[in-house]
Amino acid sequence: MLRSQFEEELLNLHNQFYEMGMMVSNAVHKSVRAYIDHDKHIANEVIERDTEINDMEVKLEKKSFEMIALQQPVTTDLRMIITVMKASSDLERMADHAVSISKSTIRLKGETRIPEIEKEISDMSDYVKKMVDNVLIAYVKTDEKDARMIAKMDNRVNEYFNSIYSNSIESMKSNSETVISGTDYLHVATYLERIGDYVTNICEWIVYLATGKITELNTNHEE
Repeated sequence: MLRSQFEEELLNLHNQFYEMGMMVSNAVHKSVRAYIDHDKHIANEVIERDTEINDMEVKLEKKSFEMIALQQPVTTDLRMIITVMKASSDLERMADHAVSISKSTIRLKGETRIPEIEKEISDMSDYVKKMVDNVLIAYVKTDEKDARMIAKMDNRVNEYFNSIYSNSIESMKSNSETVISGTDYLHVATYLERIGDYVTNICEWIVYLATGKITELNTNHEE
């Protein structure tokens, strides 16, 4: 197979990954908007579109395996394909968390809400969405410096999480009517915090793509 055709397939892989990333970013954003606005219609939309994201990941993975098997690529090319495979599975997990947030929205009946905490959740989600969008651009540019910077943004996500956590616990202690929504805020904040962790994972893959080295960027994140 000709080099130029291989390069075209690599570019396609790249573009599909980016497209999947945009869909995931959109899902994260919509799921939180729906949650704050009690919009079950949008929440359902996020849940329905998740199959598209899953299909994209399967397609990317299949294509990656095919390219490795048929081309037996070396060094940089192989790194690129591995990065797409690994990072797309991180994206897919982010989308799963967006689905979980959407399911929380659908569960929420007329419970007592806490506006200050919802404001914090909204801010946290805007911040996480910014990380997701930035990491996609860093990926397209294979920008190692940006990737390292974006991974550092995750500290702020953890601060949001800790603040929402303690405010929710306080609120539940002082007013038992907020127990159901308070517990829910904890879940949503946890999902957002995890999404931040997956962004950090993708940052690590970008560093790998740029340098060939597997690097731990944040010591406190989960796989």
